[in-house]
Amino acid sequence: MAKNSPTLNLPKLTSDMLRGHPSDKFTSREIAEWIFENHKEACREKQNRSQATVQPLDTDAKLIQQISAEIGSQRPRIQRVYPQIKTTEGRPRRFYFTEQSESDEVEAAEKSSSITFESSSTEKPSLREENLYPLLSQYLLSELNVYSKRIDERRSKNNRGLNGNKWLYPDVVGMENLSEEWHEEVKKFVQVQGDKKTKLWSFEVKILINRSNVREVFFQAVSNSSWANLGYLVANDITGMDTIKELRMLSVLHGIGVIQLNSEEPSESQMLIPARERTDADWNNVNRLLEENSDFHNYIEAVREFYQTGNVQRHFWDAEFTN
Repeated sequence: MAKNSPTLNLPKLTSDMLRGHPSDKFTSREIAEWIFENHKEACREKQNRSQATVQPLDTDAKLIQQISAEIGSQRPRIQRVYPQIKTTEGRPRRFYFTEQSESDEVEAAEKSSSITFESSSTEKPSLREENLYPLLSQYLLSELNVYSKRIDERRSKNNRGLNGNKWLYPDVVGMENLSEEWHEEVKKFVQVQGDKKTKLWSFEVKILINRSNVREVFFQAVSNSSWANLGYLVANDITGMDTIKELRMLSVLHGIGVIQLNSEEPSESQMLIPARERTDADWNNVNRLLEENSDFHNYIEAVREFYQTGNVQRHFWDAEFTN
């Protein structure tokens, strides 16, 4: 009796690969490459069967690409069979294995964000929220032409009790220079008229957003961005299709946008949901924040200087300038 040819059980193989690297995140391409390296016989059988099709997998590159595409298309089935497999949203989507509940994932991310690792430790430090601020600033300047500044809530008047400033100040603020490419005559005219030359931006930054914390962090962004022309919720990781659906629904209602920050390649970060612009800043709210936080006071002072002089005080803003 002939021996049955090996076949590729992609849900099981995906689970095996991810289970062996708990909490590490991989693209479907990386999983496909692992399957190709570790299950050569089954991969060759798949390749041989394809020879009778219109588009044979006649190279290893085509085979790996096909396996990657099938992992992506089978994602809902894979997650039904192996609910411990989670995925991030945005591009590229990444798969990972965890036994933690979604609320436990958020708690672990926030806990690791508050830990300071000794430089001599051999353990790889977890990504901390404060690590994201300069990466966000880099993305904002290079991709959106927005100058940004970190707002430290610890520099606020401490008169709101425990966590009182959590719902008041954004993590990062920004100024978009609308006159960057204007002719000098237009700049002078607008200067005389006192017309709008900037848009004010606000950003609430999180390590992880999933179904367990999506509404809390979204409404924190709503509260902290109510003064600005444009408000954004920024996350290093967003997991689950239901999370994205909830963010889109909330954005339609409240106008907050969503940015997924790529901590490895900031220029590849994505604006998943654009914010709805408010025509005018809420100057009463700006005044309130300015009076209570020195960082915010300095930010508004820098914006005021730009209106008066037309020059961006580059030394003030957080991102590094390359020209």
